[in-house]
Amino acid sequence: MWKTKNYLAMRTDFQDEATAKLITSDLNDLAVAADNLTQHVIIMLGVSGSGISVLQFIASISAIYLLILDRTNWKTNIFTSLLIPYIFFSLPSLIFTIFRGEIGRWIALIAVVLRLFVPKHFPDWLELPAALILLLVVAPDLFANTFRSNAVGVVVCLIIACYLMQEHIRASGGFRDSFTKANGISNTVGIILLLVYPIWTLVLYITT
Repeated sequence: MWKTKNYLAMRTDFQDEATAKLITSDLNDLAVAADNLTQHVIIMLGVSGSGISVLQFIASISAIYLLILDRTNWKTNIFTSLLIPYIFFSLPSLIFTIFRGEIGRWIALIAVVLRLFVPKHFPDWLELPAALILLLVVAPDLFANTFRSNAVGVVVCLIIACYLMQEHIRASGGFRDSFTKANGISNTVGIILLLVYPIWTLVLYITT
């Protein structure tokens, strides 16, 4: 009887040990897969031009999102005009080229005509978008080509994002409130997304 119990106990211990080894092996495989996925994402975003373009697109959409929030009850007291130069420096090259060309000139012309001759029909919410189009059209090549394609434009985006973040935290009443209040978290998410593109791109500049 004692031998039978001892045998059963040894068998149970063996099964538990085998199960633990299987779980450990599966966890190791998951860790390796996660590490490979992370490396592939880093390579995609860091090496390929399309990766940087994706980050630029996300940053630009986030800035536009914050501009829209500024016209709703979800806004906070931040200097949203700084989002215009941010979009200027972070806009993907394809979109930037389109609006810097003939299409942008026509839009800028219509905006100026409306603003000068029929200001009553020119709503306030159009002022910042119109300013962005004008900036895209008239900006010198030093800004439009040189600074946009090197670290200067990235640093400008990082400074703007950091400034907006600290202004938003102060306007929300503190760091905790910026993540807990309804109007705070909506802006916080947008500003955090503003930080991703310049931080990641500067890391690439430093490490490559």
